[in-house]
Amino acid sequence: MNQNRNNRPYAFELASSLMALILIVVVMHFTQSILLPVIFSILISISLFPLARFFERLRLGKAFSAILSVLIAIALISGISWFIVYESIIIGKDASAITDKVLSVLTQGQQWLEDQFGIQRTQVIEKLRQQGEQALGNAGSMISSTFGSIGNTLASTVLVPIYSFFLLYYRDFFREFFFKAFKTTPQRKVDEVLNKIYQVVQSYLVGLITVMGIVAVLNTIGLIALGIDYAWFFGSLAALLMLLPYIGIAIGSILPALFALAVKDNAWYALGVVIWFQVVQFLEGNIITPNIVGSKVSINPLMAIIGIILGGMLFGLAGLIIALPLIATLKVIFDAIPSMEAFGFLIGEPEKLHLKRNSTQEILRKWGIVPKPKSKKKIVVDVQLDTSSEKTGDAQVRYKEVNESEEMPPTVDENDKKPKSDTDH
Repeated sequence: MNQNRNNRPYAFELASSLMALILIVVVMHFTQSILLPVIFSILISISLFPLARFFERLRLGKAFSAILSVLIAIALISGISWFIVYESIIIGKDASAITDKVLSVLTQGQQWLEDQFGIQRTQVIEKLRQQGEQALGNAGSMISSTFGSIGNTLASTVLVPIYSFFLLYYRDFFREFFFKAFKTTPQRKVDEVLNKIYQVVQSYLVGLITVMGIVAVLNTIGLIALGIDYAWFFGSLAALLMLLPYIGIAIGSILPALFALAVKDNAWYALGVVIWFQVVQFLEGNIITPNIVGSKVSINPLMAIIGIILGGMLFGLAGLIIALPLIATLKVIFDAIPSMEAFGFLIGEPEKLHLKRNSTQEILRKWGIVPKPKSKKKIVVDVQLDTSSEKTGDAQVRYKEVNESEEMPPTVDENDKKPKSDTDH
């Protein structure tokens, strides 16, 4: 049986792997209410593992270390949530003044549309009324989905800490499960894949938390420089939205920009907020994240964006958050499976070879499609002048050519063929 299995064509192995992957995705979609809390628990337990190991080194016991780590995580998340709710309540106290300012800005905008494009206010009001009726028509489904999501959130709030505790406490038990599940695979390779998945996911999560802290400080500094109130709240909220890759900071800039537009007398403040947040996003994507996360999470941006879209289609908002860790895990698994190695290569970042000006020719030569060109000849001339001949008074010149691109042929000195006189040296 093993011999027949090894003789299977590559196309069959690839088709089998792809069908298995599609089946897994379908099962994940229909079991997301159960699966999502488990995935979040795995990510949280991976983040808390170094803390649990630290407590275990203090001889606190495995169970108590896991419980203490989970409680610290609950305290941190609760503190961040309380900060957001508290600041939102404070900002809500000025809601009437902000509303009046927003209505004034809308009135000015309507007047500008009427002056520049001849659009009457009645047309704008009619358009808003139509949008309002459409929104009311969908109110029932929105309310039901909202309550459904609240129920799922409450269930996850209870289940995720429990799952995280057991994942930390039973981690060696789960590791042996993988050894038993993949008996035909060398156990050392299974261990290496598990360690690589842990390193990649932990690097992403710890790096994300670090980057969020730096981005929160940069956002806040910019808002304080522009004189925007509640700078820490808006800056931290935009940093938390980095859980949504590539679009988080851009979305986070909308709320402080609208707030600046409402409380400031000049619209340039709102524009300044948007510009500063885009500068921070550029620094985050090109300097901060590459230097902190490094090459441990090597996913090219195109595959990351496609994965985020697919994650959103499968799991909604939660899918946007867990998309990148799942893609990084898939890359590690694909790299370990020979039939899926090409897809692991596709997910990863391109090498310098692929970004050169003449990269097409380099790749064709690498795979033997185009023959390698002959290397350019480089000739070095070694000249020796012999003036020691006293009888004839002739100077003897000896030279040789060295071609570094080919084997150096044996050289023959023409003067050596002639009989030398007694005075020749």
